[in-house]
Amino acid sequence: MTLRLSSVAYRCAACLLACSVLSPLALADEWPQWLGPDRDATYSESGVVTEIPADGLPIKWRVPAATGYAGPAVADGKVFLFEYEITDGELTFSAGRPDELDGTERLRCLDAETGEELWKHEYKRPYRVSYGGGPRCTPTVDGDRVYTLGAEGDLHCLNTADGSVVWKKNFRDDYSAATPIWGHAAHPLVDGDTLYCMVGGADALVVAFDKQTGEEKWSALNDSEPGYCPPNIILAGKQPQLLIWSPQNLYALKPNSGEVIWSVPAKPSYGMAIARPQKQGDKLYVSAIGGVSVLMQLKPDGSDVEVLWSGGASDSLQAANVTPIFTPEAIYGPDCQSSELVALSPEDGSRLWATKRPTMGDERGRHGTAFVVPHTPSGDYFLFNEQGDLITARLTPDAYTETGRMHVLAPTSSSFGRDVVWSCPAFAYQAVFARNDKEIVCVDLSAE
Repeated sequence: MTLRLSSVAYRCAACLLACSVLSPLALADEWPQWLGPDRDATYSESGVVTEIPADGLPIKWRVPAATGYAGPAVADGKVFLFEYEITDGELTFSAGRPDELDGTERLRCLDAETGEELWKHEYKRPYRVSYGGGPRCTPTVDGDRVYTLGAEGDLHCLNTADGSVVWKKNFRDDYSAATPIWGHAAHPLVDGDTLYCMVGGADALVVAFDKQTGEEKWSALNDSEPGYCPPNIILAGKQPQLLIWSPQNLYALKPNSGEVIWSVPAKPSYGMAIARPQKQGDKLYVSAIGGVSVLMQLKPDGSDVEVLWSGGASDSLQAANVTPIFTPEAIYGPDCQSSELVALSPEDGSRLWATKRPTMGDERGRHGTAFVVPHTPSGDYFLFNEQGDLITARLTPDAYTETGRMHVLAPTSSSFGRDVVWSCPAFAYQAVFARNDKEIVCVDLSAE
């Protein structure tokens, strides 16, 4: 007699078997790409502290690192750290003049529990970019592959087991794409069997690659440069749309062909389309330097958008380093001109409150930065600021209320004459993984 399990019973049996053999890490939340599993900066793991105690949290490990703006990715018990080892030249931290550096771009794979190096993949790469302190793009982990995009347009697909190269591209060699002045910074996106990248060549502002082979599926659009905004897929009604924000326009494309569905002008200053457009319900919000603060409504059939309001340069939100968080109650994000963490009303774009406490404190300057991470089980927030502080806080339309803070990393980079750390951390395995230009640290967030 053949025993046949129903599909439900089969899944339940498989789940029980998995729970019995998997390690605690395998059952915990991961952070496999920029801004986490869904690229929305949301941390959903339970069993973690929601208020940092006065004496801080335990440090699980610290490991030396080279320079880099790329945040770590964490998946399958591994930490993927993308960095740059400078061998010749000097970092000038000049916004308008490229550094001239020689060095090695490198992906290191570390054990998430101990920080021990498991493998590394590296290659020589001269840099001719402003703020040349390393790659910008967080590695993207997808199953047994990890994808990296270097500051000068080196795209690699590697095996997560040993770092061996599956396939690779170079945007300058393969697409005659000039490197943007601040380097390639648009984190690659995996969706289904496709890898989407901002490239910048002729008729190849965005390119869709077969994620397994690197073969081009399609390329689309032109602009003077690719900008810095990662590609993103949303549902407009029931229609999947690939959002591409160039320095000139915000586009919605058909993901399987690159055909334009709709577009609207959205022109930041200096070509700085950086922050990912944020969707909440049927609304879409974009923000950038130059007074770009726009809320749009998606039409029910996904065919177009309607602008509901557009904020001013001094009374709304101009995002740069950090993608804002769009909730039903408020939009939260650091303003690059005032350096304040700002709360906006989604109804009309007016400011509800603004404070520099989580970004720069009493310091003066532009582009004050704090990465904002909602913690869904508690309804509160984790923040990691440019001074290297990890913060717990409550963010509501009424106020910013800080509940704890500890210093994690020294600010080792520089911008506008002050020391900063501008790298988004990863939240996974009841811990936070954060890096500067000298080390990566794992902080224990477990509540027990």
